[in-house]
Amino acid sequence: MAITKSTEIPKIEVVGTWNIQVAQDTVITEGDAEIGRSRHRYVLQPCTSMYKIKVVDGESVPDLDADGKKQWTHTDTDISAEATKVQAVANAVWTDTVKANYKTFVESQEV
Repeated sequence: MAITKSTEIPKIEVVGTWNIQVAQDTVITEGDAEIGRSRHRYVLQPCTSMYKIKVVDGESVPDLDADGKKQWTHTDTDISAEATKVQAVANAVWTDTVKANYKTFVESQEV
């Protein structure tokens, strides 16, 4: 009997407004019998956010704009490698409004 390995996504949850929690199982089968299963959970968010930094006197500090605010860069999360149903949930949940609200939330947090 051949041993095969496959992946399944038994659960996708939207947590809060923008977090998508995915449970992904790796299933090992021999013939028709399942002989092993492990679960990996991960969370997707609409984008990755970073503020610009500069080095002053050997120390990294935020690079502020003319108004004294941090300058942020937001990169949309690439979901192209995700399972089709995960992509469908992300595309439905991450509207332009949700993405804008997420960016505002991130920028309001002190790191």
